[in-house]
Formats: sequence, C-alpha cells, structure tokens
Amino acid sequence: MKAMILAAGLGTRLRPLTDDRPKALVEIAGRTLLEITLARLRTFGIHEVIVNVHHFAGKVVDYLRAQRDFGMRIVISREDVLLDTGGGLKKSAWFFLENAETPNEPFLLHNVDVLSTIDLRRMAEVHAQGRALATVAVQNRKTSRYLLFDSSMKLCGRRSGEDGKPELVRNAEQVEPFAFSGVHIISPQLLGKLTEDGAFSIITSYLRLAAEGESIQAFEADEYYWRDLGKPKNIAQAEEDIKSGIVG
Repeated sequence: MKAMILAAGLGTRLRPLTDDRPKALVEIAGRTLLEITLARLRTFGIHEVIVNVHHFAGKVVDYLRAQRDFGMRIVISREDVLLDTGGGLKKSAWFFLENAETPNEPFLLHNVDVLSTIDLRRMAEVHAQGRALATVAVQNRKTSRYLLFDSSMKLCGRRSGEDGKPELVRNAEQVEPFAFSGVHIISPQLLGKLTEDGAFSIITSYLRLAAEGESIQAFEADEYYWRDLGKPKNIAQAEEDIKSGIVG
C-alpha cells in the first residue's frame, strides 16, 4: 500500500510555532510531526509515500534529504498555490496509478497534523470488505463540522456544529453525526471521479459522489487514541500523552 501525507497547509492555527517552519516540522517530544506520521506508516508496512508541500516547502525537502527519507521512497508534490485536500490529491494521482501490476490497490491519505493509534490494517480490511470508493475514520466526539451517515454507515450528508441544519445528499431514514479524523483509505477508482478542479476539499467530492450513489463509508475509531495537532495547546497535550505512555 502507498500513502499520501497532507502537509501543505500554512499552519496558521499553530502560530507562533509555524512562523519559521512548516507544520510538518513542528516537534513533539523531539520528533517532527512528519517523522511521527512516517513512522506510523512504516509500522503498517507502507514504504512509498508522496507528501504535498507549500509553506516553507524547501525546509521539508532539506529535512527529508538530511534524514535520507527515513529509508523510504518519498516523493514531493510541490503546490505553488494551495490546492486543499482534494486538489492536492488530484495533483498527486499519478503516484497511485503508476504501477500497472496493482491497479486496484487502495492507498492511505493521512493528515500530518493528526496523532492517533488508529489500526490502519484493520481499517484497510474494513475498506476491502465494504468495497467502498473511500473509507474515512470517524469518532463520536464534538466538532465544528459533522459528517452524517445512515444506518449502514454510508455517507449521506453533513452538518455544521451541534445545531446546524443537516445537508443531506441522499435520502436516509435516520442519520448519525460523526467527527472526521483526517485518515482515509481510498480505492484508486476514485481518482478518475474527481471532476472538481483547482483547490477543493476532498469532502466536497465525497458528498457529490455519495449523492451519485457511490459508497463512501465510515470506520468507527472511538476505541483508538486521536488528537488534532492544529493548535499549540494540542501539541503540548500530545507531548504529555507521549511522555505518560498513552500513545507511542
């Protein structure tokens, strides 16, 4: 399995930590967010990764060169203009389509500013069993934006906040709101269905595809540790979690 690490964002919520570096190179307990993410991928047998970069892009390139790519095959996708999650993936589609011997092998899409113990191997198994275009890790926790799923855990809409009006893209008798966790397993067939251009969120594509009858399913990840690393206070808490052994 290959992977893409989304690391091109400006990291504005992490300032002042990102005043002189990209968020991928912010450190927790002496290790960069990028190193931590790459180490998790290696644990699950992933050794080929593409990383999108924009903010302080050269520093990421220099860092990986100095680390000899951590013994992995790492490709850089430079974005002169930020393309968001969907646009960034679309630009990098070639990386997942280059091996004709495994044209149907799914791949992982992972935010660099997420720390978790989500079992990626189990998630990939669920993805294969569900035969979905994409499987997204979700949790039952509070968030500013919810994804809505039907009783079969198939994506059917979204909602802003606790009291926002549900935006349904297909009919469902009952919907359950979940918080997205920034981890996806994606079938390569999805790449040819990304009709959006320029900068766009992959969630926009997921909702459109769900409306067209495609299967975008959830992987419930409540049993696993998860933390968003988008703010300095979250970085500090994650460091405490690592020191206390809550997460490795």
